[in-house]
Amino acid sequence: MPASYTEQHDLELSNAPAVRPQREVIDGHFITLQPLQPEHADDLYDVVGGSEHERVSLWEFMPVGPFTARQAFQSFLAQCAESNDPLFFAVLDQVSGKAIGYISLMRIDTTNRVIEIGHVMFSKLLQRTRGATECCYLLARLVFDTLGYRRCEWKCNNLNEPSKRAALRLGYTFEGLFRQHMIVKGRNRNTAWFSMIDCEWPAVKRAFELWLDPNNFDEQGNQRQALAALRKNLLSV
Repeated sequence: MPASYTEQHDLELSNAPAVRPQREVIDGHFITLQPLQPEHADDLYDVVGGSEHERVSLWEFMPVGPFTARQAFQSFLAQCAESNDPLFFAVLDQVSGKAIGYISLMRIDTTNRVIEIGHVMFSKLLQRTRGATECCYLLARLVFDTLGYRRCEWKCNNLNEPSKRAALRLGYTFEGLFRQHMIVKGRNRNTAWFSMIDCEWPAVKRAFELWLDPNNFDEQGNQRQALAALRKNLLSV
């Protein structure tokens, strides 16, 4: 458990609720988060839909999909655009202006000031890029700095190794395994549970900012210091 965390069962807390996230545009350097609209469907289908094997595999651990027909994907995305919880954002590439993924804030509990980042669908154009990291940074910054949540959660199928690695890299703490938690697409899902809390956020935020700084990358675009290493250095001070 991070050194900054202490048991708070006897600590008086404000009863003021967190703010519910709204449909707003969030600009970054590499990506823009834009409230999901049905108009994003064509861009997204081009990079996550269709019958190509690598695109089908993107949906392995998602609760829906894969979508091999454009019209079915358009109907699905229209439903997502209407949803308030989960509240979906399209991830737009700053250079092309095209939607290359989507993500959501969900299980929104303003009373207890708890929220989850989920339904993460990053196309191959977004995966393992600075834009992908910036996307997660921008949402966490919104959650803690703007909306006033105490806890942000990340959950995934325990078989989803890339998602678990991502959670740890981004600064989430593994809390445990919920066995036989769900039935998804006719198969058992054991859910790996991760969280980040408000007292950890300042160091996590600073590590994000140092990692995203252009000086952290060489002329070929390779990172000079890893995100986890930067965070570890900050926590050891």
